[in-house]
This record gives sequence, C-alpha cells and structure tokens, in this order.
Amino acid sequence: MFYRDGSAPTFINPAIVDLMKRVVPSPPPADPLTLDPKSFGQAIRAARTAAGMTMVDASAMMGVSKQTLSDLEKATGSVGLAIALRVARELGVGVFAVQPTQREAARQALLSQAPSLEDDA
Repeated sequence: MFYRDGSAPTFINPAIVDLMKRVVPSPPPADPLTLDPKSFGQAIRAARTAAGMTMVDASAMMGVSKQTLSDLEKATGSVGLAIALRVARELGVGVFAVQPTQREAARQALLSQAPSLEDDA
C-alpha cells in the first residue's frame, strides 16, 4: 500500500495483523519412504508451511490453482505427475526413484541423516 505522494506506511495497524492469515507449520511424514499420495501430500504441506507460505501465495508462486495445491496436499482429486513433481521441486521436496533392491538401504540412509524423523517413527 502506498500513499498518494508515493511513500509507504511506516507501521502496520495491529488490528490488520490480527486479520492476516497465519501459517501453522505441519509436521513432515515420519518416514521418508513415500508410497502413497497421502504421505506425499503431507511432505508438500510440511514444506509449504515451513516456508511460511499460505496456500494462495504458494499456488500463485508456482503457477497452479489453489484447488490443485489443495488436492495435492490432501491427496484428493487427480493431479498430474508433471504438476506434482513441479510443486515438489519448487518447495524443495526431493523425490527419488530407487530400485526395489536398494529401497531399504536408501531409506535407512535418509533416516540416519534425520534423527528427528527416526524418533517419530
């Protein structure tokens, strides 16, 4: 918001701050091995909320609709793979394609690097 003279306000009215949308951080999945849409959506929501972004802000930044992001986070609807991977990439969520014979070793390696995940399991 700017005043007519081009200057910006120097304070934010506390009443307006109370009306602003607050982002409550969501926990990441307990296990880094994501085999279903629900845990993938949980990882997406955890990354978005950790960044302090509302769903509206995040969807606008990534060029997807708020409904698409909501469907992805809640594991509802049908979101295409390309969009799901793009959202994950934009939020910094890594997606690894690991062969079945190496899956458990990769999972254990990730768990050993993130003790907080192992404690939650």
